[in-house]
Amino acid sequence: MSIDDFLWKCPYKKYLGIECFGCGAQTALLELLKGNFSKAFQIYPAIYTLIVLSIVGLLYFLTKKKKYQKLILPLIFLNVLIIVVQYFLH
Repeated sequence: MSIDDFLWKCPYKKYLGIECFGCGAQTALLELLKGNFSKAFQIYPAIYTLIVLSIVGLLYFLTKKKKYQKLILPLIFLNVLIIVVQYFLH
């Protein structure tokens, strides 16, 4: 039994046969944790910006500092852009 057996299966891919905008994120995160940085990027290019967004969001949640709040919206737009472009190019 491997960690891959515990991954959440995408309902879009399972029932409709098409990938969603998040397909590949779990696998990319696992590859990142294994140290396969380029493979993680190839699987899901937005993995790195999503991590940065998560860290900034957590810092804002914990500190409530405006400097972190100012970064959140641009990071969200950047992530959406990367995810959408990657989805249609894949």
